[in-house]
Amino acid sequence: MTLATLIATAERPLLLDGGMGTQLGAAGLPMGAETCLSHPDAVGAVHRAYVDAGADLVITHTLTLNRIAAQAAGLDVDISAGNRAAAGIARRETKGGQYVLGDIGTTGKLLAPVGPLTEKDARAAYLEQAAALAEGGVDGFIVETMISLPEALVALSACREAAPALPVLVSMTFKATPKGARTVMGDSVPNCARALEKGGATAVGSNCGDLTPLEMAALVPLFRESCSLPVMIQPNAGRPLVVDGRTVFRMTPEDFAAGTMHAVEAGARLVGGCCGTTPAHIRALARLLRGGE
Repeated sequence: MTLATLIATAERPLLLDGGMGTQLGAAGLPMGAETCLSHPDAVGAVHRAYVDAGADLVITHTLTLNRIAAQAAGLDVDISAGNRAAAGIARRETKGGQYVLGDIGTTGKLLAPVGPLTEKDARAAYLEQAAALAEGGVDGFIVETMISLPEALVALSACREAAPALPVLVSMTFKATPKGARTVMGDSVPNCARALEKGGATAVGSNCGDLTPLEMAALVPLFRESCSLPVMIQPNAGRPLVVDGRTVFRMTPEDFAAGTMHAVEAGARLVGGCCGTTPAHIRALARLLRGGE
């Protein structure tokens, strides 16, 4: 069964994995995507832990592995090789029928005319990354942690061009404002939902940011009222806190799972975790999704 078919026909909500970078950081390793080349076994071990926790979908460790973001971070890596390697690592850990999503994130620069990045350059970077992930064997793409709707649409279009047969899930990051949930660039949930559906997304939703699982669950009805696509929710393990100069997340697996289940009750069809979530958080959510098994 293809991933697109599974998303359209699954009897229960599908479970995505949780945080990768924070897991690597806790092990004393670099948190960035370069670890796919420098520490592939460690990345594979995190994937395996999420599979063992019950994840249906595993996300490659490639959120920042596009040429523009890598250059800005000073990383001297082969972009295509890194993305292919990341896809292969995830693929090797999904022997039980799980699916692999190629992770694509922001370039870190704003598109013109607001910022210095041309649409042509952004598209080229996303095409390069998506093509390499497809070559590596992903079952679909997840464009996530996007704060700019125009950039999300460029990434979505590039994924569609690179691998027309593969589904593309798109997730925006929102914050609470007096006018309701908005991206940093001011995009509302309804505007994002409608534009992404028109752009050809397979599913839409939200991840990361400073919204709690319960607050993020409140976005689900807004998505469902604005488009006909499946809705996806991936909260952090609570609000980020800065302790001794470090960003930490302190929500327990049980509280995370209970909060995220409100998104399921509101109609979300894909749920998982983002920053600070661990295999324990995903295991707790899996238990509730599967009736407390």
